[in-house]
Amino acid sequence: MFLNNQTQDGDFFLLGIFSKSSHPGFLFFLIISIFLMAVSANIILILLIHFDSCLHTPMYFFINQLSLMDLIYISVTVPKMLANKLVNVRTISFLGCGTQMFFYLLLGVSEYCLLAAMAYDRYVAICHPLHYSVLMNHRICHLLASGCWFVGSMDGFILTPITMTFPFCRSQEIYHFFCEAHAVMKLSCSNTSLYEIFMYLCCILMLLIPITVISGSYYFIILTIHRMNSVEGKKKALATCSSHITVIIIFYGAAVYTYMLPSSYHTPEKDMVVSSTPF
Repeated sequence: MFLNNQTQDGDFFLLGIFSKSSHPGFLFFLIISIFLMAVSANIILILLIHFDSCLHTPMYFFINQLSLMDLIYISVTVPKMLANKLVNVRTISFLGCGTQMFFYLLLGVSEYCLLAAMAYDRYVAICHPLHYSVLMNHRICHLLASGCWFVGSMDGFILTPITMTFPFCRSQEIYHFFCEAHAVMKLSCSNTSLYEIFMYLCCILMLLIPITVISGSYYFIILTIHRMNSVEGKKKALATCSSHITVIIIFYGAAVYTYMLPSSYHTPEKDMVVSSTPF
């Protein structure tokens, strides 16, 4: 009855992480603190790269794009969760739910593609340093970044409308802190098995191509580092790749769990933790 009094037809309920917490007040202040730090750090990094001419290099150009994607992602999902906690409601409109889902899909796929572009950038820098300025010029960097945003947009434009057109005749309680596609699909009373197979195939395609680029790039990077005679040169090359490899493991690990593991491995609590990886 309490939930029904909060909503109109078409609204969803985001149960989120606060309903499962024994200390929701502490969790709220912890999340808002991390959120403000993440927003501030990304904005500062974007402005620093923009205004410092010394950082106008392909590597920092891609870092700038990655920061922008992270900033948009957390701005689309986290404020709504915090606002609902403040006013003590859990509802999100149908349009708001579709918007969150679209940006989550767009930014997720875009980041996976961008990580592949960054791996290619490191490959050129380490394996072909004399041709770096030609192979990674201003035009090529913008084409790669635009391609990443385009592929992500296609994923969002394809999957979001299909997901949101399913009839939702079950409980409208989404066991998540935002409208994630799998969590929303669980509310449908129709057979979604064919769509789940389609989504699975899309995810394999969206992940397979970037993973192939990343694997190939680092294969040649490792060969080049192995052939280096200078120990200092090897350390420097590894240092430039270590942070990128860490991000790849985190993002692709989360993607494999979310979209490629069987449903028996999933629980609402695990899904919420994994989905908060970019945050």
